[in-house]
Amino acid sequence: MTNKIFWKKIFVSGQKSYIHETKDGYMKKRAKKRQQKELEDDLTANMMQEPVAIYRPVKIIPGNQSFSYSKFEKIARRIPFTQREWASILHLSEKTLQRYAKDNKSFEGIYVDRILHLESLIDMGLEVFTDANAFYDWLKKDKRVLGELLNFDSLKTTNGIELVKNQLGRILHGVYI
Repeated sequence: MTNKIFWKKIFVSGQKSYIHETKDGYMKKRAKKRQQKELEDDLTANMMQEPVAIYRPVKIIPGNQSFSYSKFEKIARRIPFTQREWASILHLSEKTLQRYAKDNKSFEGIYVDRILHLESLIDMGLEVFTDANAFYDWLKKDKRVLGELLNFDSLKTTNGIELVKNQLGRILHGVYI
């Protein structure tokens, strides 16, 4: 009857050392390079390979302090809303919006959130209509979609903005309801 050899990997003072144990409990240190290489190859062959993570750049959402009126103005210039319409959508008075413009003041958190929602709506609308005036005219018309009335007043609520975006997505993908 032959003695079966079981290999174990141990670490001695930070260096790899290999021992083998026979069935009768005899332990012997083995330091031959060839045997070490074979053992390392066996260990790496049995290791599970981790999937590679893919990282993509994300759009950084600005903080409350960093969203000034000049940033809002860049968004507002893309679509022909009047200052009164912007004030209505943002739930601000026209005079307050004018003060933001005069002082280049930063918007507060709730307004930043609404502006960013509207920015994604404008991006989608310009993708569908390619012309800002055509998109504006479409927003001004009343539309009944899935039992909901969509019009310019829908932009006053986050839910209304999402409903308009959903309808734009349907148009973009050719699903008319």
